[in-house]
Amino acid sequence: MRIFAEIYSPVANKAVLAGASGLIGSKLLNVLLQEDYYDEVIALVRHKLPLNHLKLVQIKVDFNDLEKQARSVTGHAVFCCLGSTRKKTPDLREYRKVDHDYPLHLAQIASKNGVQQYHLVSALGANARSANFYTKMKGETEEDIMKVALRALHIYQPALLTGDRKEPRTGERIFTLIMKVIDPLLIGPLKKYQSIPAATVACAMFNQSTKQQEGVFIYPSDQIKNLS
Repeated sequence: MRIFAEIYSPVANKAVLAGASGLIGSKLLNVLLQEDYYDEVIALVRHKLPLNHLKLVQIKVDFNDLEKQARSVTGHAVFCCLGSTRKKTPDLREYRKVDHDYPLHLAQIASKNGVQQYHLVSALGANARSANFYTKMKGETEEDIMKVALRALHIYQPALLTGDRKEPRTGERIFTLIMKVIDPLLIGPLKKYQSIPAATVACAMFNQSTKQQEGVFIYPSDQIKNLS
């Protein structure tokens, strides 16, 4: 859903990525490094990634004290792929920090530093008025970041993500197999509930970052596939 759009002239030289070790973030990092659009890619990481590339600069950060690395959050686009799970972060306060507070603070720094675009991975069904903790939190994150003075905000709402994860998720793996059977049956208005490869989301994020747009853009899962 496009809310509004205008044209401006971007300077395509530097991208900042938070969440580079995750399922979408790792795919996006590969795209950013392989494509010529960006000359420099800054990865904000908690632990250094086993990866070397001429364009890649890894900066270790404590997301609880992100201001210490605020000077690094500059350039054409910031990509936020931060996120956790209840299994990894059972404390709901810590869970909210990762999925709400860190992305919001990163957006505030990006705005202050004049970054031209902010790209946020959210979730299908995000709704600040939901009774479900997860979808409510995602919705509140979207709404709070929309209040930040960003020149361009792109929000991606993928359905069930598929792809090779570093950590095993038995339940999710079973559900992914089930979705392979169900996906072809989800057509029309239900198409947005089809599972989606993480690599598809990553490609869509990169592609949208190369466009000269201004405003707030929200992409449900089915639209993300069309953008990749």
